[in-house]
Amino acid sequence: MRVLVTGGLGFTGSALVLRLLRDGHQVVVLDRNPGLCLEEIRERGAETHLGSVADKELVDSCSRDVEVVLHLAAAFREIGAPDSLYDEVNVVGTRHVVESAIRAGARKLVYCSTQGVHGHVESPPGDESTPIAPADYYQKTKYLGEEEVRRRAGDIESVIIRPTAIYGPGDPGRFVMIYRLVSRGWFPMFGPGETYYHPVYVENLVDAFLLAMAPGVGAGEAYIVADEEYLPIRSLVRKVGEAIGVDVRLIRLPLAPLVAAGHVCQVLCKPFGLNPPIFPRRVDWYRQVRAFRIDKAKRELGYRPEVDLDTGLRLTGRWYRDHHYIR
Repeated sequence: MRVLVTGGLGFTGSALVLRLLRDGHQVVVLDRNPGLCLEEIRERGAETHLGSVADKELVDSCSRDVEVVLHLAAAFREIGAPDSLYDEVNVVGTRHVVESAIRAGARKLVYCSTQGVHGHVESPPGDESTPIAPADYYQKTKYLGEEEVRRRAGDIESVIIRPTAIYGPGDPGRFVMIYRLVSRGWFPMFGPGETYYHPVYVENLVDAFLLAMAPGVGAGEAYIVADEEYLPIRSLVRKVGEAIGVDVRLIRLPLAPLVAAGHVCQVLCKPFGLNPPIFPRRVDWYRQVRAFRIDKAKRELGYRPEVDLDTGLRLTGRWYRDHHYIR
């Protein structure tokens, strides 16, 4: 098939594009950043375009003759970015993608949202029926993006995927800090470390996108996509240590001063355009519960996370070492 992947040069997007190319699909990629895999993706035959989904004419051009659109492009928690950027990319950009897909006659659209639309899960594990309670503007605009997809559900078959915390080889961001801290042999654990965290290995998530591409599968539905296992963050840190052969020691610290410091740092740094060393979203890792059932994705998409947590952490740690993110 001819498939358009927006955000196809990012961490998750590039893994998805490379799998599509291996499976023999003709892939068009639209992304505003070149990422780490631009040359490899071009060499393997993808048609690549650098630009934003906020550019309606560019989106129309990229959508021409596509059968399936996989929409992953997003403004993702960029420090110091104004709210208008999230509106422009995550809401208006999603509207452009949906409308362009319809005009192009595409048969299916799969939209990548986030578990974050559910916010803090009060009674874990949650599922797709857990109340919508976004905790920040990024999460709010991702849910508004979902509504843009639903608004045109009568004009194109669509599926919404809500991934949990994505990790794996090729990720230069979210998990690097955890691995770097663990590699020193000690990790600051603010609070008791009992907060649940729910990872999803990137190739497991790619499997879900491929399943959702099939005609009729998941039409009009939203799905939490995660690994089988959620766990307390203290257990995750210890498992990272095991994955890279480090006996990590947890340094117990009180959480309340960190919460206060996060708010103060953000307020003080914002007028100067500086990236604060700590900020509320980073502090939330220690206190916001993320734990979900994945029964619906299993039942209706046929999803089965093939890579378990221990294997995924080990493969990720090997990639970080090979690429000099950790020693």
